[in-house]
Amino acid sequence: MVASTEQSDTARQFIDEAGLDNAVLHAQARMHTPVVVTDAAHAELDRHGCDGLVAIGGGSAIGLSKALAARTDLPQLILPTTYAGSEMTDILGETDDGEKRTRRSPSIQPETVIYDVELTLSLPVAISVRSGINAIAHAVEGLYAHDANPVSTVMGLEAIRLLKTALPAIANDRNDLSARSQAFLGSHLAAGVLGMVSMSLHHKLCHILGGTFDLPHAAVHSIMLPYTIAYNSNAARAALAPLENVFAGDIARGLFDLNRSLEINETLADLNMREVDIDQAVRMALANPYSNPAELEASALRTLFKMAVNGEPPGPSSKASSH
Repeated sequence: MVASTEQSDTARQFIDEAGLDNAVLHAQARMHTPVVVTDAAHAELDRHGCDGLVAIGGGSAIGLSKALAARTDLPQLILPTTYAGSEMTDILGETDDGEKRTRRSPSIQPETVIYDVELTLSLPVAISVRSGINAIAHAVEGLYAHDANPVSTVMGLEAIRLLKTALPAIANDRNDLSARSQAFLGSHLAAGVLGMVSMSLHHKLCHILGGTFDLPHAAVHSIMLPYTIAYNSNAARAALAPLENVFAGDIARGLFDLNRSLEINETLADLNMREVDIDQAVRMALANPYSNPAELEASALRTLFKMAVNGEPPGPSSKASSH
């Protein structure tokens, strides 16, 4: 069984209550799934002759389980405690030598997922709402994906609607099981979008900030989303139009204000990202071409990063072309 250090007590309780007397707990999962951590877990798995993988926790535990499954093809049982949605995809993001790389494979896709709302109750509200914004990011980028389709669009819009309602309720009452159930459904739909279509600028930049600068995954997604949507808002105007009513006309500013209402107030500077690091991040963003509604331009990306470092409200996008 794999878990993070923070979820080790929950994992042990699960092992005891499920009567898994032969289970081996490896509670060393880390964010961004470092290859060196997977190496250590794989060695322990081989030593004990494990015949299956159980993960309990958020993206760190699920990522480690998926990395091990990619190497061993062992079946996975996932019990998520956050709303990031990794449990529903065949996507694995791993970090090695300061760079985060993603890949897809049927062996990465978990076979069984169990959503137990009560498992989310021990999660601090701050982590709950940040992981929920992470799920919204999957759904929003799915709307303007080059391979979007009617099914992914319907799923994405419903996911955003559910999460925008549920997250403030969770922030108001961490024990609101109805809101947490709603958030799980929203995250499940958003993860379905993530697994179905391609992601763009937002996810690329978050991978850079996480893999290269070791910034926390969910916090980076919540900070960056208003700025990346502002960057793409003109070029993806038609795809984003259904969200104008949800966010009172200004989607990027609406997401920024949603963060503030959830007390997500930190900036990239608060996470130790410095302005002197921006040029490196821009170079990495431009290094590998990928599909995005708005053209990637160094000066515009510098402005985006600078605003996120300083926590400035997003302004109107200057991008007007799509491709």
